[in-house]
Amino acid sequence: MGVNAAAAAADGPALRMEVGPGQVATARVEAQGTLALLLPSGRQQRLDGVADADGGARLSQLDVDFDGRPELVARASVGQVNEAVAVYRFDTRQARFVPLELPASSHEQCGGLMGLDVDAANRTLSSSCRSGPMWYVDLYRYHDGRLYLYRAERTLMLGDALEATIFVKQTAESGPMAVWSTFDPAGNVLETAISDGLVAPRSDRRLLAFSGQVVPARLPLYARPGDTATRRYLVRDDRVELLDEKDGWVKVRYANPTRGDILGWVNANP
Repeated sequence: MGVNAAAAAADGPALRMEVGPGQVATARVEAQGTLALLLPSGRQQRLDGVADADGGARLSQLDVDFDGRPELVARASVGQVNEAVAVYRFDTRQARFVPLELPASSHEQCGGLMGLDVDAANRTLSSSCRSGPMWYVDLYRYHDGRLYLYRAERTLMLGDALEATIFVKQTAESGPMAVWSTFDPAGNVLETAISDGLVAPRSDRRLLAFSGQVVPARLPLYARPGDTATRRYLVRDDRVELLDEKDGWVKVRYANPTRGDILGWVNANP
């Protein structure tokens, strides 16, 4: 970062925030994205913030936790397309700003808040990032005042093997297929569905799965991935919904006209 850029960051306009009745705090970006704050008490506080290649960041105030009071939001471009985000809440008991804590999870793709978008109507936070050719979206919600991972995706890596088993019609605009999962606050999976990995499902609705047609004349339908014996079969042109994937096995749902929905796993390994 050059001297002039550093000076510009340090001398940038201050953001004025009302953090409570008659309580005002100000925030300013300093060198390397550090945030300098003047608290309502008159004391000063510094936060790490985020920084772009020039050490700068953009500040805004946004109600991220839906309590009617704004949070301090710092954004900075990283790489060519991603945006790092840091959010700080004003803790009235400590009379200072504290980082918004993200839950520990092995299912999120962005590894933190990236490209933050706030859906106030559905009380949902969206974190989006690009890794390689894929765009990923992690959705977060609150439970008892704490964030939890509400919905996430993982790319389906079956390629032509799936086409030989179940044909899913796609267009030139279709993205790579992904398994979307919805979680409860404890991290348990509530539902899964395979759909477009570049189109985040609506946060106010259940997941919608892609449907496809069975390709082989007879396709064994197993109770669990890895099973070797079954008495159930699908036949060519049966239409199924794609729900999940594990080790090359795909979970499907077949709407039997007389027996209702039938669930099972098909082997899509080459």
